[in-house]
Amino acid sequence: MDQLTVFSLYTNVILLQDLPEEEVYAGDIGSVVEHHFAPNQEPGCSVEFFDMLGNTVAVVTKPLRFFRSPTKRDRPAVRLAAESLKS
Repeated sequence: MDQLTVFSLYTNVILLQDLPEEEVYAGDIGSVVEHHFAPNQEPGCSVEFFDMLGNTVAVVTKPLRFFRSPTKRDRPAVRLAAESLKS
């Protein structure tokens, strides 16, 4: 199946790898906000990640292989951000 079709704009995707420098981690859910195509490079997309209050946490641009589509077996979960754990 073609990932470009699966990852339509404004749909949810799930991050497959930790990106600690962006403060997002495998399993985080984000929304596709843009597709990226460049000659001789792997197709990618920009994905926006939000906290539970709707605030943007990060916007990351990565190759499509960093993401997957949600399935009916997936369940949302909550984890505290690192700065919340310090207080």
